[in-house]
Amino acid sequence: PLDKSLHQLFEEQAAQNPQGIAVIFEGQKLTYQQLNNRGNQLAHCLRDKGVVPESLVGIFMERSLEMVIGLLGILKAGGAYVPLDPDYPTERLGDILSDSGVSLVLTQESLGDFLPQTGAELLCLDRDWEKIATYSPENPFNLTTPENLAYVIYTSGSTGKPKGVLISHRGLMNLICWHQDAFEITPLDKTTQLARSAFDAAVWELWPCLTAGASLVLVKPEIMQSPPDLRDWLIAQEITVSFLPTPLVEKILSLEWDENIALRIILTGGDKLHHYPSVSMPFKLINNYGPTENSVVTTSRLVPDYEEGNSSSPSIGKPISNTKIYILDRNLQPLPIGVPGELHISSVGLARGYLNRLELTQEKFISNPFNSGILYKTGDLVRYLPDGNIEFLGRIDNQVKLRGLRIELGEIQTVLETHPNVEQTVVIMREDSLYNQRLVAYVIRKDTLLTPQDLRRFLQQQLPAYMVP
Repeated sequence: PLDKSLHQLFEEQAAQNPQGIAVIFEGQKLTYQQLNNRGNQLAHCLRDKGVVPESLVGIFMERSLEMVIGLLGILKAGGAYVPLDPDYPTERLGDILSDSGVSLVLTQESLGDFLPQTGAELLCLDRDWEKIATYSPENPFNLTTPENLAYVIYTSGSTGKPKGVLISHRGLMNLICWHQDAFEITPLDKTTQLARSAFDAAVWELWPCLTAGASLVLVKPEIMQSPPDLRDWLIAQEITVSFLPTPLVEKILSLEWDENIALRIILTGGDKLHHYPSVSMPFKLINNYGPTENSVVTTSRLVPDYEEGNSSSPSIGKPISNTKIYILDRNLQPLPIGVPGELHISSVGLARGYLNRLELTQEKFISNPFNSGILYKTGDLVRYLPDGNIEFLGRIDNQVKLRGLRIELGEIQTVLETHPNVEQTVVIMREDSLYNQRLVAYVIRKDTLLTPQDLRRFLQQQLPAYMVP
């Protein structure tokens, strides 16, 4: 099925299981048939507005049933979606809108005023639905090929501006097929969606579930503030598979769990995992690793209860299907077991590159010297363990992970140094203890009246909250 697109797999599920529950949020539900029909109506409407393969369409929505309809409708129309996080400051949203050049953004009436004016047309899925509902609920003719774009996700960029990663349907289908096979996903599964749409973990939560006929439960962000509440919610909702970012999993592992629960798999990733699950855990814990540039997941592994003679952190496992890993030195020579080097990826899941960043694309996506095709230079420092698994050691550059989110320290420095009263600055991530990591900026001022509060306010206007020291 790598030659199909995900909306075709979704349409097959809607035909086989029309009354199955596709999405649940706060007591509202959509069956596969309802979600398919609404996605189709939106897709026909979007085609009328000129959306074709390779068109980029923004989606600026809070977690809701409409958000899922919006994402599906864009893909069915043939377009690729560009998620815009409602929590981002206006300036950053403006950067993404102007860089991506989207001319159409799907949104909700309550959010319309928060988007900077770039001339893009806004389509409010709540306010304008009566008009959208006049379109046909039939599946639109598929125009998408596996090489066409599915989505563009923006990640932190060292130059002070975020960069858009271009992912094709083939890469996304590889993730979907591997996931459904590895974790035996069926229509009986009930899985969660808790990552914000602007992060690629959301891609992983949404599409492998909805192309398998399973039920997707959207999680209210507040529940994640309290690990015990989250545990109780997962049990009460009879969730079977859930993705949780690494810092949250570390807390979940320390809680007491009943033996008889529906939850069978917790997936984690985004940061270095430090703990092994205890023998009494009633679910399997799967540790995953992967940059956005390789369709979310690159390596994966079931974390054992405890590893004999291995006191270090759990490994990131081995490559997923259709993916090959190379651990190389600076001269692109392979390194032996145990010797740290930069991780390079060859995979059908590799991004096309970065939107409008030819130089950066050529620097990071290089010719594969061992085979035909492309290698992606991750910047991650890893080494092979004797059993063939891979141990993640850190970064070879200025990128850091804070609570699972990818941050280029250079981006914060660049923005800080645009302040008229800042002479020079250095930003680091300080680890006071394992769970107390924070960003710290050291600043040489031009004006002694400049306060940390002034600088924080200045940064909050331009950077997401998680990037403000």
